[in-house]
Amino acid sequence: MTDDTTTTTVSNRSEIVFAFDAVDANPNGNPLSGANRPRIDPVTEQAIVTDVRLKRYVRDQLEADGHGVYITSSRETGEYAKTRETMLKEAIGVTDPDDLSEDPFSGFLDNAADARYFGATLSIDTDDNEIVAAIEARDDFPDHLTGPVQFSPGKTLHPVERNEEYNSLTSVIGTDDEKQQGGFDLDDHRIKYGFVGFHGIVDANGAAETHLSEADVRRLDTVLWRALKNQTVSRSKKGQEPRLYLRVEYDSPEYHIGGLTHDLDVRGARAAGAETEPREFRTVRDVVVETETLLDRLADAAERIDTVHIVSDGVVEYDVGQWAGETSRDGRDDEAVGAEEFVTALGEAVGPDQVRTIDVYEEYEATLPGSE
Repeated sequence: MTDDTTTTTVSNRSEIVFAFDAVDANPNGNPLSGANRPRIDPVTEQAIVTDVRLKRYVRDQLEADGHGVYITSSRETGEYAKTRETMLKEAIGVTDPDDLSEDPFSGFLDNAADARYFGATLSIDTDDNEIVAAIEARDDFPDHLTGPVQFSPGKTLHPVERNEEYNSLTSVIGTDDEKQQGGFDLDDHRIKYGFVGFHGIVDANGAAETHLSEADVRRLDTVLWRALKNQTVSRSKKGQEPRLYLRVEYDSPEYHIGGLTHDLDVRGARAAGAETEPREFRTVRDVVVETETLLDRLADAAERIDTVHIVSDGVVEYDVGQWAGETSRDGRDDEAVGAEEFVTALGEAVGPDQVRTIDVYEEYEATLPGSE
């Protein structure tokens, strides 16, 4: 990657594997279920997390970091909800149509980090907004942007169990006047444990349209991780933690292996000679992530890989199979290794010089507005 990352448009395609887990949480409720129950595949019993949910976390984190965001938080509702016209006007960054630059589209992209990543719909009603009408009158302002960063819906890598103990909670409220108590029931649906895998693509061919830069992609290396840390603090979302981030950057804008998340699997940790069954998973310490197939596929494509960028939580244990080499097998599972050993195994598969370990918080500081 070039040192001048701020303005350099992405030149290589990347493939992303992002895994996080959820303990006694509802990682993605379904409002159409009637009680916002977790989304669960009825056949495989895997929990599902939509790409829309993941992008919302990212947008909220970008906004918290001080970056401009076009699609702001949906938490503002009713009379306080922003219209799309208002959001576009704010992203352009002017209050008077006479102040529009000669290239308002570039100004919009400079001020809307989420549009650079995920694209945007820009065809809107302009009757009541002079600034938006002036923008829409220009031939160089598109109606739609296709985002170069896209994720498939995530799924747990194993069947999950619903936590029936949380299904109905009763809240008791005391009144000041008569010192009486009244109660009402609350629906509260969660899963006991889920290890979720997401697959994503950074398409260099689409990056030019949204002005996605190398610096934006480096920011993605930290923002996904921190979004799961910082944007899951509500009562039902609490209990989610990022566990693994892999961005496989290839050496061209055209090639990627595809479906790397499908090459991950999980099994139970073998404690005292017994193996925990998937339905018995309750924390990350019950899980070993099987990565041998993933490492095999990366090794087969090593000549096409520029860099593998990685963050791993130190608690996760991996089974790397034949790629273990001389790595330590300290711990309770005689076939599992830790994060450092997994990075070593990656180096064995693709070459040690092709692996970059990401320091999330150090690199986050370098991606803040004004620091680039």
